[in-house]
Amino acid sequence: MQAIFYRGYGGPEVLEHGTLPDPEPGPGQVLVALEAASVAPLDWKLRAGMLAAHFTPEFPKIPGRDGTGRVLACGPGVTGFTPGQRVAVMAPPARGAGCYASMIAADAALTVPLPDALAMEEGAALVNSGLSALIACRTAGVMAGQRVLVHSGAGAVGGLLVQLCAHLGAEVSATCHSRNADYVRGLGATRIIAYDRDALTDLPPQDVVFDLMGGAVHTASYAVLKRGGHLVWLTAAPFEDRGAEHGVRVTRAMITDDASVVAEVLNLAAQGVLKAQIADRLPLDQAAEAQRRLAAGEISRGRLILLP
Repeated sequence: MQAIFYRGYGGPEVLEHGTLPDPEPGPGQVLVALEAASVAPLDWKLRAGMLAAHFTPEFPKIPGRDGTGRVLACGPGVTGFTPGQRVAVMAPPARGAGCYASMIAADAALTVPLPDALAMEEGAALVNSGLSALIACRTAGVMAGQRVLVHSGAGAVGGLLVQLCAHLGAEVSATCHSRNADYVRGLGATRIIAYDRDALTDLPPQDVVFDLMGGAVHTASYAVLKRGGHLVWLTAAPFEDRGAEHGVRVTRAMITDDASVVAEVLNLAAQGVLKAQIADRLPLDQAAEAQRRLAAGEISRGRLILLP
């Protein structure tokens, strides 16, 4: 099979494009011919060795947390999937096999049917980002009528949070660069705070703030929360928890791979409730460039998609 892989930590230049042996589906696995894979921040951070304290990948490592394709075969003990079926897969980060490849032997428990209404690229853009957004939304307990602020509202996770919160009936505000203001309004935000132009303190008191940044963004968020409000954070830069001082709750949204959550995200997208955000599409052999662009902060709207 064709694959992108690396043999040790380093910059984008350590990514190789070549041929590896075709995988065989083991017990509880499905063999999938991949047609699209997303490029997530974890991919380049893992490759750079920034997550070595949390994950020890098997080398050679194929990057890619999520992808979509068609089932080729099922391993022993697998039921519920058939050859030719359209599916989305999640790939645990520490294993050698990821989705930057033409094939993957994926865990059946982390494989989800892909609705016919969604294109392969749309599904790939929704899997990991949608998982994070829906778990964060559930952690916050967002309800109709609440005021909700989403930081990084144009990003892959933030953009889906904007859509989910608006769908639930919340009044959604979002931060983004001024060039993305109209884009984020189109996702469902009623108020935009352009961080290169506006002051965050212009907001009315918020019931919920979603922090996808940490650091100074986290610190500034306390001032816009009402007493008893809820600050929900995902993996972010270091920050000081000042919840007790401000009379608010501070909770981390614990993101773990969950097929039922991904299935719900994909079904919401198939119903038109959520829209997949695709920044660009690149061939598999441009994976190094895709990771470079993401790490350099050049991607501000949704996910980059690789086409094996």
